[in-house]
Amino acid sequence: MRETGKTKEAAKAGDRRGIKEREKAAGIIFIIILAFYPLRHITWGLDLWDMGYNYANFQYMGLEHMDSMWLFSTYFANVLGNLLTKLPFADGLAGMNFYTGLFVSFLAVAGYVFCTKKLGVSPLMAFLGEMVAVSLCWCPTALLYNYLTYVLFLACVCFLYEGLTGQKRGYLAAAGICLGTNVFVRFSNLPEAAMILAVWAYAVIDGREKGQKKQQIIRRTALDTLWCFLGYVASLAVFLGYIHVRYGLDAYTEGIRRLFAMTDNAADYKASSMIMGLVTIYTENLYWVVRIGMIAAVGLIFFGMLHFSTERLDIIKRNPRLSSFLKASGRVLWALAAAAMLGWLYYRGFCSLQFYSYDSILRPGVLFLMLAMFIGAVRIFHRSCSPQEKLISGMLILMVLLTSIGSNNGVYPSLNNLFLAAPYTFWQCGRFIKSHSVIRRKQLVISTEPLKWLLGAFLAMFLFQTLLFGVCFVFAEATGVRDVSARVDNNEVLRGIRMSPERAEWMSSVTSYVQENGLQGREVILYGQIPALSYYLQMPSAFNPWPDLRSYGAEVMKQALSEVEGRPVIIMEREYAGYIEEGNQGLVDLGLTEKRIGEIEGDEKLELLMEYMEENGYQRTFSNEKFSIWE
Repeated sequence: MRETGKTKEAAKAGDRRGIKEREKAAGIIFIIILAFYPLRHITWGLDLWDMGYNYANFQYMGLEHMDSMWLFSTYFANVLGNLLTKLPFADGLAGMNFYTGLFVSFLAVAGYVFCTKKLGVSPLMAFLGEMVAVSLCWCPTALLYNYLTYVLFLACVCFLYEGLTGQKRGYLAAAGICLGTNVFVRFSNLPEAAMILAVWAYAVIDGREKGQKKQQIIRRTALDTLWCFLGYVASLAVFLGYIHVRYGLDAYTEGIRRLFAMTDNAADYKASSMIMGLVTIYTENLYWVVRIGMIAAVGLIFFGMLHFSTERLDIIKRNPRLSSFLKASGRVLWALAAAAMLGWLYYRGFCSLQFYSYDSILRPGVLFLMLAMFIGAVRIFHRSCSPQEKLISGMLILMVLLTSIGSNNGVYPSLNNLFLAAPYTFWQCGRFIKSHSVIRRKQLVISTEPLKWLLGAFLAMFLFQTLLFGVCFVFAEATGVRDVSARVDNNEVLRGIRMSPERAEWMSSVTSYVQENGLQGREVILYGQIPALSYYLQMPSAFNPWPDLRSYGAEVMKQALSEVEGRPVIIMEREYAGYIEEGNQGLVDLGLTEKRIGEIEGDEKLELLMEYMEENGYQRTFSNEKFSIWE
């Protein structure tokens, strides 16, 4: 008997080792996939807006070719981007996309490791969550000020969690350093300092859990806050000291002053507009929450009646077969109801199946964010929840909310930064689905089974939508690329890049002209939604690659034009060139709307540029379907 017992124990131990080995192998495979999946689109699509604009700022970093407001408000991102341009194979768009894409790879792998090692999330749930997070990265990786923000924000959360739960105050200082550095990655990251709320809340929650006195809690809170503050101030001092030595603090303060003043021209950057934009999106999505909630209420009533009939009615209780049949029938019926709910959501336009459009993921994504914050709030106030779980739940709520503050893109930045929130939400949903389905409170019996079916149905839809969005979507001028069947052969920066035949024709012809006339390396003034040409054509900007942005004021442009030396080349988008040559009739011939015609006619900065061109005798020397060159 003893031998048999030992044999069984050995077999169980062997099974456990086998399970651990399989989990380890699966973890390695998951990490490899997460490392390479973000690089899937590095040769897809040609964007004339943000992608080339940011790479131009990296390549030509400095006050000579950049606007001081943009240089200093995203300073550390520009410094790091400039370093990337010096790496091997970074002389082309594909190479730069590869290097900036590695930041997403790091976010996915780091999020996976933290969730599995520190939070105890199962490898599969963590992997699915990270795949969703990467798939929802709609923003081009060239916008390094976004992805570097997410890297430091993720590091801050990890350091805070380790520092608070392990009482390691050095980690709290590291968290402060991350938040301070993030101010120089993007100045609008200032609200992230609200993460200090997690420090205060955890001191109270954990202190009460351990029976500490009020004075002890206050002392602990003060010390933890001091360590975070020291790290924060130290990072600020280092960056400000370096900027002072290199540029002078006057240049920095002038650039930041203009950042605050830009709300006069771009009202959507006002704090009130940003917050109201978020409130509006979440409020609008309540339309779907209420209706799904009504379906859930019907399910709770249905299963309540089912349990009452199978447990209280004698005629059914005495017949086990009938009782089992009714329960199985109820599950089948509710599974069909959950499927019907998905059909209704698709029918009512909750999301689109056109995966080059944000419509395919916006509403499901917002609902997922609301679900993540709801679960976090429930776990915070749940009695059986540990202080550590309450801490991470609260920090993830802050992370979702704070990511979108400082941007005029509404809720989209939060959808772009789910590297902790997505695995956490899948983890908690999995725990709920696996939990016991019947809750008994004296005479009251509540079945959570209908909620599980609806939750499972939504998560299946969410996975389907986001993963296909991730496979299909590539950013190009605020929408998705649809055609990548052509390439440009005469442009080294764009070698290997796949784009539509129309864009390939635009870029091929303008590149030929620039090369044949020796314009590469010449300073350029770009006007129209074409700032990326500075990078694609290797022509540094005379003062700002994107002067027609609303955040770039007319007075600033007037001053910049007065300081321009030599005769820079001017490249315009066709609609502006048409207005210069033919006036209002040129815009009408292009088929522009009355609203757009009015915007161009009233463009004060365009008038300034036209005056400059007239004073210096500029003539049009090249034109194609998209661009016109003036020399």
